[in-house]
Amino acid sequence: MKTKSTAIWFVLAILLFAFICFWQKHQQNNAPVVLRLLPGLRIADVTDVEVTPAAAFAINADRTNGGWQLEKPFIYPAQTTAIETLLTALEKLTPALRITPAEISARKNTDLDFGFNNPQFRINLTAGGQNWQLQVGNKTAPGDQVFVRIVGTDGVFVTDVNWLQYLPLNATAWRDTSLMDTAANYDWIVITNGTKVIELHRDATNGLWRMTWPLTTARADSDGINAALQQLRSAQAARFVTDDPKTDLTTFGLQPADLDLRFGNSTNLTAGLHVGKATTDNPAQVFARRDGWNSIVAVAKDVFTPWRGGVNDFRDAHLFQLTAPVAEIEVRGKNNFTLQRHGTNDWTIIGEKFPVDADSVRDFIRELTSVRVAEFRKDKNTTTDLQGFGLDAASGTNQITLRATVGDTNSVIAQLIFGAQTTNQAYVKRADENYVYALTLGDFNNLKERENSWMYRDRRIWNFSETNVTQITLRQNGKTQTLLRTGANAWSPAPGSQGIIAPAAIEESVHRLGEIDALGGWAGRNLPATVGGFNTNNLSLTIELKTGEKLSVDFGMELTQANTAVAAVTLDGDRWVFVFPPATYQYVLTYLTLPPDKR
Repeated sequence: MKTKSTAIWFVLAILLFAFICFWQKHQQNNAPVVLRLLPGLRIADVTDVEVTPAAAFAINADRTNGGWQLEKPFIYPAQTTAIETLLTALEKLTPALRITPAEISARKNTDLDFGFNNPQFRINLTAGGQNWQLQVGNKTAPGDQVFVRIVGTDGVFVTDVNWLQYLPLNATAWRDTSLMDTAANYDWIVITNGTKVIELHRDATNGLWRMTWPLTTARADSDGINAALQQLRSAQAARFVTDDPKTDLTTFGLQPADLDLRFGNSTNLTAGLHVGKATTDNPAQVFARRDGWNSIVAVAKDVFTPWRGGVNDFRDAHLFQLTAPVAEIEVRGKNNFTLQRHGTNDWTIIGEKFPVDADSVRDFIRELTSVRVAEFRKDKNTTTDLQGFGLDAASGTNQITLRATVGDTNSVIAQLIFGAQTTNQAYVKRADENYVYALTLGDFNNLKERENSWMYRDRRIWNFSETNVTQITLRQNGKTQTLLRTGANAWSPAPGSQGIIAPAAIEESVHRLGEIDALGGWAGRNLPATVGGFNTNNLSLTIELKTGEKLSVDFGMELTQANTAVAAVTLDGDRWVFVFPPATYQYVLTYLTLPPDKR
């Protein structure tokens, strides 16, 4: 009996285990089914939406050209985001409860009980061949749910109320308050400002704007135009004034308009704005109208300020913009030389043996691109005019040419020709333009200072460690003292030299000398010995390395306000003058000069 009972329990255990495995397997493979209120609704398929609030006009919008447009109660661009936010909510809407037809039939007045006799909203959706009609009734007693009926579907549904916030109470809620299509790009603009007409075209290759009227192919202020466009794209109508197509536009200053802006691509006009007079109740706002629409809106006045300028306000005040990385800079003038780039940022000067400071070249390019003209001096110039400005072929020999490819004369980015000077201006033109510009003398002189090849020498002067130094010799007022390095932080006067010294401080001083540079730039190369206040009585230091190499620096006049002095070194056979680093100069003054009684 005991054996039989055990066998029965064993069989039951196996059956129970099999059932559990089967149940778990099928439970895991069958995810909960989510029942949507509007199964089959897909946002991308919806082409028409109509919402009718209680006691209000129907608000209808159709999908068109990738966006939405209001069709009722008036025709006007609609807010795509607002409409598609509602559609997203409807697509995901899940009923919390369905009241069956049997439960409904038990009620005496269903429409009144659920609020369908006068719905809060009626919603019609069209997507392809499908159509949904919804009625939104009363909220439930707690107020956190609402009754919804789908016309043609049995029963009444209960959903949460959160999605109701996306339903418009009037057409204004769905109106696009933008002045322009924020995603549109344009390649031409026509500005009519009173009697002035200005035409701008954007180059398809480099994206820069050019003026084509009233000047032909004049460079335009691309940064300024793009910023003004962005300001228009961001601008919003403060309010809608009227939608009446029979409105007298002259009362708003819109016929003729105070300012007309037209935007297009190729030969197509794609957008237009017309700006009128200031509103009577708010002088900071003006009346405006989008091209092709009847509605008149009020907009902040300053949105249009950049478009009210004259011809020169739309011109590029820079001499040029970089359209490619600079690979070669040719300078012709007081000194002729050519800078050439090798690799990403290594530069050399043709015919020079010294290393070039890449930062100095970069600063030169930055200065060329950042300088702004002080005046657009003359736009139409004859040969005689150019002679008067010192910019004719015979006079305009002072030039700077930037190229995109080393040695390629056809890869010119910009060529600048510098001409005559007046008491406060200097004239310049581009080789590819007939316009003459004027620079301030300050900007002109800054560029002229760059016309010396020696300015681009690498500013690092020496690079040695104090551990490689054997001795340093001080000369001043005809006296000499030599200090010998005998070990780490160990210095002593050489035989015949006397004086009290501070070995550790001398070690630091020599360490700093091994790292000096012309951080403030070079003052000149092979200048007359008297320039800079140099004379034989001034301090001179000579450092001798273990290799036998000797490095010398001579000091000239002191620059008391800068706590330093002019100095000179010989590098690659040339004498280079520079401003000595102030911090290191203080070490030199304190530890590497002869005592007064030894001078």
